Amino acid sequence: MRPFTAAAVQLAPVPGPLTSESVRANIGRATDWTARCVRESGAELVVLPETCTTGFNPGLPAEELWQLMSEIPGPVSEPFQQMARDLGIHLCVGTYERGPDPGTVYNSAVLIGPDGAVLGVYRKTHPFRVEDSRHGGWATPGSEVCVVPTALGRIGMAICFDGDFPELWRIQAVRGAELICRPSALLRSADIWELTCRARAYDEHVYVIGANAVGADPAGTLYFGNSMIVTPIAEVVARAASHEGWAAARLDPDTAMGSLTPGSSVPHGFDHLAERNLALYEKHAADLIAPAATPFQRGRTDRG
Repeated sequence: MRPFTAAAVQLAPVPGPLTSESVRANIGRATDWTARCVRESGAELVVLPETCTTGFNPGLPAEELWQLMSEIPGPVSEPFQQMARDLGIHLCVGTYERGPDPGTVYNSAVLIGPDGAVLGVYRKTHPFRVEDSRHGGWATPGSEVCVVPTALGRIGMAICFDGDFPELWRIQAVRGAELICRPSALLRSADIWELTCRARAYDEHVYVIGANAVGADPAGTLYFGNSMIVTPIAEVVARAASHEGWAAARLDPDTAMGSLTPGSSVPHGFDHLAERNLALYEKHAADLIAPAATPFQRGRTDRG
């Protein structure tokens, strides 16, 4: 990884029901905010929110959403590819993606290079319950991890609720990820958003670029922004507010692990990856993938 400036852009979907016209308008808003952010911050990597082409809850069944989306690469991704090419940046875009069959829709993050090429596509492996097709929602879970070598460094991707599952992030870190993009439309609290961004950065010693939506989606759900950039020692070095805008920061691998706590003179004496007890994990490997559930009574899970 080399030093560079990264940014998390947060924006609101256009108001009203989801249509082909609103998808085009959302794409236009996202590319406009990206251009403005790059112009003012000098960012070489920009991360956009989860499903920024539609809003998280589309207010449509999967079959109708499928009709509005496209394969990747395709008409939905092409304006972003052109934007990345024009600006010479890396761009991570959250969007729904048309699957192979009508009604199969993925909640995806697309990493685009400065030449406009699609470098990688990650499909959300832990859909939130309301969106999960296995629980009557509109999104089909993905099944693959994506870590992409780039000129900036090795970049992984996770989407919103994925931030609650450290196993996914550990796989990416073991595969060499130095930075993980987290496009999000988080429905829960700002405390949970910050907790999971910081914890996953600290667990895996990676930079986290978390871009969270603002405004209301087509179903009327509100989002609080608070996009942030977190260092590998869990320090929040940039944070946006609750309206449209961005958070940007300079990332420097030479200082990423500089102290035990931010501002402290005590150097790091540990490495969560190097100091794993692999013999323990191997001995109990079956437990890591065994079905389980909390013993405590759960509340409603259809909202954040």
